[in-house]
Amino acid sequence: MSDRPLSPHIQVYRPQITSILSIFHRLTGLTLGAGTLLLAWWLISAAIGPDAHADAQWFWSSWIGRLVLLGFTFSLFYHLCNGIRHLFWDMGMGFDLKTLHATGWLVLAAASGLTVLAWIVGYAVGG
Repeated sequence: MSDRPLSPHIQVYRPQITSILSIFHRLTGLTLGAGTLLLAWWLISAAIGPDAHADAQWFWSSWIGRLVLLGFTFSLFYHLCNGIRHLFWDMGMGFDLKTLHATGWLVLAAASGLTVLAWIVGYAVGG
């Protein structure tokens, strides 16, 4: 038997905001990849012709399409804001516990606010 310490078991480990945001950063990256494929589908449908594009437009104007767009928009802004946070970490800044927590909540607030702002502007411009 080894004398090495074992990692805490999942039942005794309490998730922290830094670990949750790290996992969420990875998930939003995957979401952006999938969303880019959907964006390509929409652009290709426009190049194929009016019937194909009408089908794509039908999807994007449905409630599920709007929900996908909302998730994509939030993922985009979250990944952007958290990426900026990571740039500061790359410079060796913001590693004290108080700053880690504050910037984590700031990233969530900024991503949420930018998402709401983008949808308000989108409706104001696009109708």
